Amino acid sequence: MKVLSGILKESKEYYRNIHKELNNRIKLLPKGSIKKRNIYGKVYYYLQFRKGEKVIHKYLGKEKPSKIEKSLKERRLMIEQLKQVKQALKILERSERKRNVGTSKKSA
Repeated sequence: MKVLSGILKESKEYYRNIHKELNNRIKLLPKGSIKKRNIYGKVYYYLQFRKGEKVIHKYLGKEKPSKIEKSLKERRLMIEQLKQVKQALKILERSERKRNVGTSKKSA
């Protein structure tokens, strides 16, 4: 049984490290979405995001900002991965609690 608890501990540590790494990488990437505005027949691109309760529109230029678009996609993928990591951590903690409850009953 010590082997199983060791594996659970290693798995939790692994997922915690991934959680921390994903959070740090997400913080570095821009958040929000790219909005295209048509003003007097000309197209302008803006990065739209929330800062507190305010909606901020940051001017990006007249040409489609593919680099920022790529970063936003990457951020969304990382957020999905983060959700999966959180779910895995929740499952590991639940199984560890069940295991601890089961061992305390056996020793009593």
